[in-house]
Amino acid sequence: MKFNKVLENIKTYEAGKPIELVVREFGIAPEEVVKLASNENPIGTSPAVKQTIIENADRAHLYPDDSMFELKAELSEKYDVHDDNIIIGAGSDQVLEFISRSLLNENESVLMSAVTFAMYEIYAKQMGAKIYKTASYEHKYNEFMEAYKMYRPKIIYICTPNNPTGDATSKAEVMKIIGSIDKETLIVVDGAYMEYAAAKDKKYAITPKDILGYENVIYLGTFSKAYGLGGMRVGYGIAQAGLIHELYKMRPPFNISTLSLAAAIAASKDDVFVEESIALHQEQIKRYELFAKENGLVYIESYTNFITYLFDEKMDSSKMADALLRRGVIIRDLASYGMNAIRITIGTAKQNDTFFRHFSEVIS
Repeated sequence: MKFNKVLENIKTYEAGKPIELVVREFGIAPEEVVKLASNENPIGTSPAVKQTIIENADRAHLYPDDSMFELKAELSEKYDVHDDNIIIGAGSDQVLEFISRSLLNENESVLMSAVTFAMYEIYAKQMGAKIYKTASYEHKYNEFMEAYKMYRPKIIYICTPNNPTGDATSKAEVMKIIGSIDKETLIVVDGAYMEYAAAKDKKYAITPKDILGYENVIYLGTFSKAYGLGGMRVGYGIAQAGLIHELYKMRPPFNISTLSLAAAIAASKDDVFVEESIALHQEQIKRYELFAKENGLVYIESYTNFITYLFDEKMDSSKMADALLRRGVIIRDLASYGMNAIRITIGTAKQNDTFFRHFSEVIS
């Protein structure tokens, strides 16, 4: 069978390893496995969401409300935008896919930072587009502008806070980039971790309202992180109505499930749960920063719910990740991103205790 030629240059996205794999391969009891690899909310899901899922379980045979009216109403109120400014996806990843399919082909290109979310590149390559990257993982204005003027990309991705590094770009810097790009280039502001950055330092807080005045900018958000719905797959894009209208042509009907829709509606109303999640994170991440300082490790200052440890030539991130995996601790090896580094989701106090115990033994 002959497949599309573009597939030859695409690597399959490598997701964080599941708990089930560790149980199967190393015989570790599920309750003893600590998963700190996929930036999931360590305290789980809001009790209100759990109750909603239970109450709607007998509706699983029904298609969801494809207008997603109630969820859009919640997002409209939260961000002070109209419902026709919103598109819902099966995770914000799906909105990224809509964007690539709408704008890219073999004659176009995209621009992103040196190390950022892998799906930007994968979706672009699926459409045959060229990939250009800046020299730094940070979103530096001068680097982006130099590459923009040279390549005139169709899409520019700004991931802030950035995954998998954890750094963030200030609102002023993002708006400076946006203001320097012409209308023929779409700018994607990916705010999957924005709740954490906004809580840490308002200088890094960006809202959809901030970019809604630009016809070539779209803001992406998700319920997977601070809202604890990673397993339900609900995200969204917010932009001017004309742009959203075009993206809708790529959206399949019923693209999120009945239970996912109900869960997202309930989650959007539970601000207390989000505040508790962020408070736990702010408390526990200090332990990772202190551990790094005490053990001579370098880390990237994080504005997300994870932290990235950078290693020198004396330590190998892949060996570290494998040694931890065999001990029942799942973290993310960033070798696939070209970095000798590991990314660790900030867990509960108990989960973090387990990580530090095993990691101390591994690095010794």
